[in-house]
Amino acid sequence: MPEVRLVGPNGEQVGIVRIEDALRLAQEADLDLVEVAPTARPPVCKLMDYGKYKYETAQKAREARRNQVNTVIKEMKLRPKIDQHDYETKKGHVVRFLKQGDKVKITIMFRGREQHRPELGFRLLQRLAEEVEELGFVEAAPKQDGRNMTMVLSPTKKKAEARAEVKAEKARVAAEREADREAEREERTAEAPHQAAKKRRGPSDLDPDMI
Repeated sequence: MPEVRLVGPNGEQVGIVRIEDALRLAQEADLDLVEVAPTARPPVCKLMDYGKYKYETAQKAREARRNQVNTVIKEMKLRPKIDQHDYETKKGHVVRFLKQGDKVKITIMFRGREQHRPELGFRLLQRLAEEVEELGFVEAAPKQDGRNMTMVLSPTKKKAEARAEVKAEKARVAAEREADREAEREERTAEAPHQAAKKRRGPSDLDPDMI
């Protein structure tokens, strides 16, 4: 008579039993006998609610797909002798990307004689990394790549977490705007009787000096 290694519904080891005894135990417990390791010797079977197991597995798979985020790498290009205004603008974009949970590849483009001054690009990348260190860290250190020098910054917060924060901020702003609109409606409602009273006033209500 074939035998199987039987595992209980809570993961407990029942032991090696005959297949007919395993089927009887499954029937008595109103559970299914599911083969979980067919290549083992003897095969391993488990007592479980197979319908519930399939449902929970599908739920976990859907949750995993929902939480899965494709890695996005944004790119920002700078010149080694960039002026302060342009630098601040570029840095603003880098900050926004990192807050969104995206990686950022920073590329310093050298031209002409600038190629003989790689330290200019290195110092610029180092400065940028230090100024955004609260939002991101250097994942790939600066390195020369032909006429360019590149560095990769990775966000300190995961994409899902960043999205949740952005969503919460949008909800907060929407709630504040709705509160402001409600206050304006209440103010107009309170002023309405006074405006109506002014319209009902006749000549006798006016100041005698104005008649």
